[in-house]
Amino acid sequence: MRNSASSLIIGSLLLGTAFGQLPYPESDDTKVLDVIAFGSCAKENMPQPVWRAINAHDPDLFLFIGDNNYADVWYEDGERIMAPVTTKARFKEAYAAMNAKPGFAALRKVTPVMAIWDDHDYGANDAGKNYPLKELAQQIFWNAFDLPADDPQRKMAGIYHARTFGPEGRRVQLIMLDTRYFRDDLVHAEHDDGGPYRPTKDTSLTLLGEDQWRWLEFELKKPADVRIIASSIQVVAYEHQWETWGNFPHERQRLYDLIAQTGAEGVVFLSGDRHLAEISRDSGQAGNDVAYPMWDFTSSGMTDGIEHVDEPNRFRTGPVYRGTNYGLVRINWSAQPVLIEFENCDESGELINRQTVFLDALR
Repeated sequence: MRNSASSLIIGSLLLGTAFGQLPYPESDDTKVLDVIAFGSCAKENMPQPVWRAINAHDPDLFLFIGDNNYADVWYEDGERIMAPVTTKARFKEAYAAMNAKPGFAALRKVTPVMAIWDDHDYGANDAGKNYPLKELAQQIFWNAFDLPADDPQRKMAGIYHARTFGPEGRRVQLIMLDTRYFRDDLVHAEHDDGGPYRPTKDTSLTLLGEDQWRWLEFELKKPADVRIIASSIQVVAYEHQWETWGNFPHERQRLYDLIAQTGAEGVVFLSGDRHLAEISRDSGQAGNDVAYPMWDFTSSGMTDGIEHVDEPNRFRTGPVYRGTNYGLVRINWSAQPVLIEFENCDESGELINRQTVFLDALR
């Protein structure tokens, strides 16, 4: 499946007054993606046997989509502490421990990796644009994933980026969103009858920020057969009242509308954060305006799951799994029509859940 070994690929065209090319090529027309693995929520102070199962799939690409380490969680005198990161040393310690995991190190030797952050590796639980060390966090992130020191992307605000693989007819676009750097504060619930947050009614608040929105529009206009949009938080599910695009309903609808307005076909979402595995499908059943069914494949909890959570999700298709897991996206290019398969697997590689989607239905 692999065409060449690579430690990391993070690249895109930069959107601003002019477009600049990064050292990492924006596209690789020769590399066809058949199997994409992804995961989130990997505590660096815990064992990570899950990498053995992931590596056994020999994926063409791995997506690390947030909470790749827990920099804001550490232990002092045997006591667990969760607090915002305040030093460069703590960031470096957490990322060094992440990269030292033997299974992840083995994967990086042979498999391209694309990454985004969520809150814990960003530096503070549920943090957004007001986290004071976000610029430092960005540079440590790029250091950990080997972006060259003189790369123009280091001068951008945020870590969003994109890349395209494969020739025409088998072209996969990977769009990696930053849901932290620009995000306005969340609205807290008056009464905690589920999660701590509620949807905002203030349509001036943003999740992505205007620069990232303009970049996303530019990316969605590019030619692609399959478009995978990675978001650290869930796009479709929102009834759990924790972090989700549903806390900014106008931004969620803006995302759906942008997909329709740009004529972008073949879009599916990958998400993490929730320490569970589930597949959600928004076909407009809750009154949302969608161009075609919006699938959101959530895989979260590479080191531990939350076993006793009971969350509503009217969009859920199939079971929900609470244990340690990772995700696979398989694309069957030879099938007529082309098939996209979502799979959740446990840490031993056993199949938990599978959902097949016809590419023709994403138009």
